[in-house]
Amino acid sequence: MFKIKQDLEKCIGCGSCVAVCDNWEMREDGKAHPKKTELEEIGCNKEAKEICPVECIEIEEV
Repeated sequence: MFKIKQDLEKCIGCGSCVAVCDNWEMREDGKAHPKKTELEEIGCNKEAKEICPVECIEIEEV
């Protein structure tokens, strides 16, 4: 099981995570957020974390 955490203060709304992973979407305030924060498989969320230019995504195994 994996848990996704995001620092919304650091998010610049570039959309990189949305472009590489279907678990991410843009909010009305122009920032991205995960659709699901607890997942069985890490999937494309690992790539979303790695591509984030401000490193605001954390993934921990629980």
